[in-house]
Amino acid sequence: MSALTGKVAIVTGSSRGIGRAIAERLGKDGANVVVTYVGNRDKAEEVVSAIQATGAEAIAIQADMRSLTDIGKLFQQTLERFGKLDILVNNAAGKNIFKPTAELTEEEYNSMFDITRGVYFALQQAAQHMSDGGRIVNMSTSGTAMAIPSGGAYSGSKAAIEQFSMCLAKELGPRGITVNTVSPGVTATDGLVLEQDQVNQMIAQTPLGRLGQPDDVASAVALLVSDDARWVTGQGLRANGGIV
Repeated sequence: MSALTGKVAIVTGSSRGIGRAIAERLGKDGANVVVTYVGNRDKAEEVVSAIQATGAEAIAIQADMRSLTDIGKLFQQTLERFGKLDILVNNAAGKNIFKPTAELTEEEYNSMFDITRGVYFALQQAAQHMSDGGRIVNMSTSGTAMAIPSGGAYSGSKAAIEQFSMCLAKELGPRGITVNTVSPGVTATDGLVLEQDQVNQMIAQTPLGRLGQPDDVASAVALLVSDDARWVTGQGLRANGGIV
């Protein structure tokens, strides 16, 4: 029997990149997985097929995590399909915008904090509907510890998520539900926008001497949602090769 056999997981923003790696890893570990996407259903169905090939069940649900209506429908449809929820991974992210404070527009600011707002209300849904003994993992960034110039708004939007995690861990602890945060470093996905010289600089600063891969982050999430991490809650795990 696999570690997560019989568990039901939602992984938001899981049609590509780190989210896809997490969804496929949880499926490999036996969980039935809800894959969410905003616009690319074909990519989401690829993830569903990959999970089903391991013997687990999976479905794709369209959900814009900036919309409270979509968030509510996501949880409703999950419960209708599987009857319960054991794991939530809040992975969905918008565009990461790095601009000097003097230049960032209101629209750019809102685009990042709208995702943060969505995480909060997804956590509210989980608090209402998750089975006792469940697992919640929120994705942040190692940038919250690095004070990156021009990254104040972006890092701030993720730092709020870290606070959500710590506070909710204390709220849900009596029900045996753990809440933790995983903070990746620079990870090789199709969303990586750094120039090669910047990539080389990041590698040079990383003790393990390479960029992170989506599977590296997925492994950290898999640990936190497993029974082995039943005594770990309210914590932040930096999956970043030691760069900070």
